[in-house]
Amino acid sequence: MPSPTVRAPKARRRQRSTRLTVAAALLAVSALVVIGAVLSGSWLLVTVAAGLAVALGVAATRITHSELMDSRREAARDRAEQAQAYRDLTVARTAEQAGFTATMESRIATHEHAIEQLEVALGSAQKRAAEATRKMNGEARRADVAEHEGRSLRTRLDDAEERAAEAIVRVAELEQELDVLRAELTAWQTAPAVRHA
Repeated sequence: MPSPTVRAPKARRRQRSTRLTVAAALLAVSALVVIGAVLSGSWLLVTVAAGLAVALGVAATRITHSELMDSRREAARDRAEQAQAYRDLTVARTAEQAGFTATMESRIATHEHAIEQLEVALGSAQKRAAEATRKMNGEARRADVAEHEGRSLRTRLDDAEERAAEAIVRVAELEQELDVLRAELTAWQTAPAVRHA
């Protein structure tokens, strides 16, 4: 909205200048009449000239006063129009400011809501990360225990395989001894028959 300005049309300025020129001319005429009357030396002409000068002075004063009052009224009207324009401008700026404030408050509320959601999501992510860390640490401990148990089981398995190999060797030895004993038993059983025959 354009800023208010004081209006001063050229027509009013010309009219005012004409009025003031007429008033100045009346005063000049009255001065010339008085000077002319004084130079004539007639008291009657001086008195008439003085009366005319007073009348012309009153007319000039009246014109000047009228011009002054018109100027004051015009200035008051211009100030009132300017004040109204400033009021309108203030109302418009206030409405713009209210709109801007509402928009900013809405944006701030939206950003605060987004921040709250992000804080909740961050807290949830931190909880999940902590839980995952705890689970990972637990799995790592279980893996360590399992690895330790695996080494222990491997040692025990190696011991068991060694004992099994020894047992297989011992079984083979016992089978050989058993075969020898069977052969001796068979030979002994067949030997008495040979003896009896």
